[in-house]
Amino acid sequence: MNLLNDFQVSIYVASIVAFFLSTLFCFFIIRINKNFNSKSNDQKRLNSLNIVPLGGVAMALSFFISVRLLGQADSNVVNVSIFALAISILGVVDDFLNLNWKMKIVFQFLFVSFPIFLLNQTINFEILFGINFSGRLNYALTILWILVLMNSINFIDNMDGFAAINSSFICIALTALSFVFNQNYLADVSFVLLFTILGFTIYNFPPARIYMGDSGSLFIGFIFGFISILFDWNPTGQSYLYSSIAPIFLFFTMPLLDFSTVFIHRIKNNISPTTGGTDHISHRLLNQGLSVKSVLLLFSLLNIFIFLLLALTIAFESMSVIIFLIYVIIILTLFIKFQKLEPLN
Repeated sequence: MNLLNDFQVSIYVASIVAFFLSTLFCFFIIRINKNFNSKSNDQKRLNSLNIVPLGGVAMALSFFISVRLLGQADSNVVNVSIFALAISILGVVDDFLNLNWKMKIVFQFLFVSFPIFLLNQTINFEILFGINFSGRLNYALTILWILVLMNSINFIDNMDGFAAINSSFICIALTALSFVFNQNYLADVSFVLLFTILGFTIYNFPPARIYMGDSGSLFIGFIFGFISILFDWNPTGQSYLYSSIAPIFLFFTMPLLDFSTVFIHRIKNNISPTTGGTDHISHRLLNQGLSVKSVLLLFSLLNIFIFLLLALTIAFESMSVIIFLIYVIIILTLFIKFQKLEPLN
């Protein structure tokens, strides 16, 4: 352990290593599992179920190794990377055994709550809401926050490259925010995670040869969740408004649009929201004649637009309410538009 702490490379070298390892691990996983045959045929999916869903394992291993190369990394970040690797293994079990959703939530709760109590790190919701429950509400809502993040990334993993592209933009935004507010160790972690995802994206870009699976979506959501806990969203100490808006911009725009569109459609049609299907936003756009790559380009542009809104919110904090209202209007307009599009059959 001491040897790893003494050995240190630059963030650029660590990121290149993360990219190389992620690419290499994905390559070997594909080669080893070239005759992979999924037994999970109980859900309707857009793509072949016989593509190996172990991209998350490649990313988790690459991230864990690369973060350790940063040398005297923050101890919280090191511990988070260990638990992230563990939750990726949980995702592998789910991918192959197709666990009941209730059982998955129980295991996710245990994997999330333990490091939160161990690290004693939470988001201070009590200050935000102006109440005092001696930190108990902070623990409960922080656990819920990370669980929602993990499952929201899992929810948008419904088309080749879709979750990877959206997650990459979140990493870029987190890197920029952390750098601007002098939280450099979190900027480094976000940058390493970005290159880890990019290495995977090479093989996940359409037509995909590997899926991230639950091992990948849980891993990425887990890292996002703990970065959001460790990040100081209110460095000026003056306003909690943008600190509550910024995470929405970063994490929830794409999943919120997708989840709300799918959830309402399934409730109206007496379909279980927990099953897989081809009624996601990406599928609806494909049904309109767009190609997979066109859909990825469209959401890349939307991510860039959201990033600009986030930058404006921080640069002009006094106008954050107006910017947020503009954001809400745009999202509601898109939601209504997507609701009217027919699912892909």
